[in-house]
Amino acid sequence: MAGYLTTHILDTARGVPAEGIKIALYRVSGNSHRMIAEAVTNKDGRTDGPILPEGKFKTGSYELIFFCGDYLRKTGQVEGETLFLDSIPIRFGMDAEDHYHVPLLLSPFGYSTYRGS
Repeated sequence: MAGYLTTHILDTARGVPAEGIKIALYRVSGNSHRMIAEAVTNKDGRTDGPILPEGKFKTGSYELIFFCGDYLRKTGQVEGETLFLDSIPIRFGMDAEDHYHVPLLLSPFGYSTYRGS
């Protein structure tokens, strides 16, 4: 099986998928970051396809950045210019040709993630 990466965002404070959040994927090598993909979540809180599809998959270190600030403001969960959570980076490694799923469970003042299936 060829490897690929998917993600989704759930708004745990409201109990709904988080639509309209920009996500950037970076390949990390030491202190170097190179953006390799961008996507925006759909009404199901998912990207329309894998953020890293089979044809572009390589093992290594990666970072997903979830740009949640505008979403949290738009949904009325936070106000102001400086937010507790605005851009959320998650760094992780993929060491085998496999399906990796890295979701974000989001609230205005906390988040969690895990390796999903």
